[in-house]
Amino acid sequence: MSEAEHPDRARVAREVSIEDVRQLMGASTPHFALQLRNRIAKLVDPLPAGHPARVEGEREMARLEALGYTGEVRGQEGEEGLPPLPSLSVAPGPGTTGNLHG
Repeated sequence: MSEAEHPDRARVAREVSIEDVRQLMGASTPHFALQLRNRIAKLVDPLPAGHPARVEGEREMARLEALGYTGEVRGQEGEEGLPPLPSLSVAPGPGTTGNLHG
């Protein structure tokens, strides 16, 4: 995912809206969370404190920060005999390096 911005959102004279922030946050996954956080930060940076789009953006940036560093809990609890998949924030077990790639 690139951090390049859609030309319509990048126009200086255009008012940033809450919908602009929501469009960026819509498909957030751990893999792209930090890139999305950066795009939202650039989008809302020029807005004054208290602006609705800035407030929404700051809330979403905090969520994306956590998602990017801790991952997401996957699987469903309560399925008898099937444990949920581990979160990325779970400490590595014995004999593992903690590296997701090996």
